[in-house]
Amino acid sequence: MTTDSADAPDIDVVGMWVTADGHIRQELRADGRYDEARGGRASAYTGRYSVRGSHIDYVDDTGFTATGDVRDGVLHHEHLVLYRERHPGS
Repeated sequence: MTTDSADAPDIDVVGMWVTADGHIRQELRADGRYDEARGGRASAYTGRYSVRGSHIDYVDDTGFTATGDVRDGVLHHEHLVLYRERHPGS
């Protein structure tokens, strides 16, 4: 039996997510806000997000919307693939 991600408990996504090359860094904060840096451009995109199961809905401060899904610990955000940043000892 499969469970729709919307019926599953909300996963913890808080923290820093980065592309494999480190060019895009997306911080998902505990207060429901996100801050995305691209290359040397800090705060290139900012807004709010909500989590339902393993699905994430984003609303940029300009009103632009996007979605993402976490599958096997990897965040698939539109055309991007981001990995949770881990620090030594964590």
